[in-house]
Amino acid sequence: MPQTSAAYELAQVNIARLKFPLDSPQLTYFVDALDPVNAVADAADGFVWRLQSDSGNATDIPVLGDEWLIINMSTWRDTNALTAFMYQGRHRELLSRRREWFEKLQEATAVLWWVPAGHRPTVAEAEDRLLHLRAHGATPYAFTLRTSFPAPEGAAVSRSA
Repeated sequence: MPQTSAAYELAQVNIARLKFPLDSPQLTYFVDALDPVNAVADAADGFVWRLQSDSGNATDIPVLGDEWLIINMSTWRDTNALTAFMYQGRHRELLSRRREWFEKLQEATAVLWWVPAGHRPTVAEAEDRLLHLRAHGATPYAFTLRTSFPAPEGAAVSRSA
């Protein structure tokens, strides 16, 4: 099953609910690691774009109306490029320590979907895809790395998929 298409890029979003305020001593290591990890992502093979505010990251961008949630959203060439970045180096270290900084949520906190090349997804789009995944499970409209779908071959995938 092909996982890439020059006409499409893979959008990903993940959210996390903080256990402590971002400026707390408990989150110092995590906050200090954001810029270096983002720099590695920006230089990674297959990286296209990431959501950021004037702060250089997206920790101050509201998501799902919950002030304790933070968002990370980016686009990648394909699932292989995203996976390669996620599970190596400093990002892998942060993933292994996530329970120190974030609450364990029962519902899905990450979702993937294909976007036309050059499209920059909005937070509203990400929220819609995440809520769709929570309600319907993995579909071509909203999926996970574990249950992924190939890029569409023609028209964009509709919400009813």
